Amino acid sequence: MRAQYGGHFSAHLFRYPGKGGWTFVTVPEELAPPVTAAWGRTPVHATVDGYSWNTSVWREKSGRTLLAIPTKARGSKGHGDAVDVRLQLVSL
Repeated sequence: MRAQYGGHFSAHLFRYPGKGGWTFVTVPEELAPPVTAAWGRTPVHATVDGYSWNTSVWREKSGRTLLAIPTKARGSKGHGDAVDVRLQLVSL
C-alpha cells in the first residue's frame, strides 16, 4: 500500500515561546510528507481556513512535522485555537 501524504486535517495553533516566536500547527504523522529538501524541509501548498500560500513543512529532530502559520492565514486566531488545514505536495 502506498503512503498518502498531504490531505485535510484540523489542528490547534501553538506559539513557540520567546519574543518573535512563530505560530505553528503539527502535521499528523500519517499525513506528513517525506523530507525532500535541506534542513528537513518539504515544499507544500498550504491552505489554512481558506487562505492559501506556497511554503514548506519541516521535520524536527524529534520527528514531529511542523507548518508555520502566518498572521494572514490565522487572522485573529492564536495559541490554542483550531484551524482547518489542507496540504498538497509541491513538485520541485
